[in-house]
Amino acid sequence: MENVIEELTKKIIQFRDNRDWKQFHNPKDLAISLGIEAGELLECFQWKTNEEIKELLQSEKKIKVQEEIADVAMYLLFLCNETNINLEEAILDKIKKNEEKYPVSKSKGNAKKYNEL
Repeated sequence: MENVIEELTKKIIQFRDNRDWKQFHNPKDLAISLGIEAGELLECFQWKTNEEIKELLQSEKKIKVQEEIADVAMYLLFLCNETNINLEEAILDKIKKNEEKYPVSKSKGNAKKYNEL
């Protein structure tokens, strides 16, 4: 059985290919688009207090945040597809590296960067 990431990637690739958009999907432009969509997600929270964000996420306006998160995720999957990077493996590898850089004994409850621990 396929995993969720593979299933979602197939769906967005089919959507893209049905529209002949692969011609626009090179790593550079996908990375740019990912950054743009991440900026649009950030805009949802810009200038808001934590309380205002909590209210936003409990209102009908939450859909805008949801849509921007989906856009970020889709561009990330497109980018992984075009660069032949297995997202699941990349995440698991990064977790392993972070566990070494941020041991619990030094980093628990601490927001310092690894080189400041």
